[in-house]
Amino acid sequence: MSILVNKDTKVVVQGITGSEGTFHSEQMIEYGTNILAGVTPGKGGDTLLDNIPVYNSVKEARDNHNVNASIIFVPPRFAAGAMIESIEAGIELIICISEGIPIRDMVKVKHMLDNSNSRLIGPNCPGIITVDECKLGIMPGFICKKGNVGVISKSGTLTYEAIDQLVKNGLGQTTALGIGGDPIIGTDMIAALELFENDPETDGIVMIGEIGGQMENEAALWAKDNVTKPIVGFIAGQTAPPGRRMGHAGAIVSGGDETAEAKNKILAECGISVARSVAEIGNRMKESLTQKA
Repeated sequence: MSILVNKDTKVVVQGITGSEGTFHSEQMIEYGTNILAGVTPGKGGDTLLDNIPVYNSVKEARDNHNVNASIIFVPPRFAAGAMIESIEAGIELIICISEGIPIRDMVKVKHMLDNSNSRLIGPNCPGIITVDECKLGIMPGFICKKGNVGVISKSGTLTYEAIDQLVKNGLGQTTALGIGGDPIIGTDMIAALELFENDPETDGIVMIGEIGGQMENEAALWAKDNVTKPIVGFIAGQTAPPGRRMGHAGAIVSGGDETAEAKNKILAECGISVARSVAEIGNRMKESLTQKA
């Protein structure tokens, strides 16, 4: 089992003819991802890579191939329009890799999402990978190993680090999900925790957050009453100076409970095993799974 994507996921790539779209499509196909179509307005009728047809719109791609997932590699000024196009076409799962999207654009996207049956991952995220089945995004598939741990992360790089630490401790992953670090995203930590809690093959969960905002605190409080599986948490930005934005647009401390120290305290109080460094994640998860058994 897995969450959200598997070997049967049918994919359309928005922005497939751009350099990033072409490069990562090739990588995804090599991993086994079932890419059936691409979309670049004005280039409909072309083919790319393994004779993948290119369409002018997502609706055309869906009508011709019954795709149920889209992944977006377009410049930030066009990204909101691309997400809205997928929502309007009825795509079930939308992954947006693009970063630097204006918040006002995401407010409109979020409103449309809330009134649709679509789910968004991102933006400004590395995507999602279900090990040995489907990769949608920019994660390096070769570092993953099939197993029983789910990974949720705001950070792309720390997602890879966590996977590496798990593998070094003999643990593999069901699905790894990068949710993105912007102030407004599609799938938040609570939604991801719920998906992993309901997945029978996932026995433990790694949750990687960062300073700024309330998402980690809210997720920990929710997990305390709703998640039966062991969770290992890590909060990035432990040495960040107050008031300084750190990389992600959402990683800025504006209140006392948004620091790494405050979040670690809340996570621990909610029964989550807190790793003080990335290097502890694999070992802590191994210990947690052993205790659970």
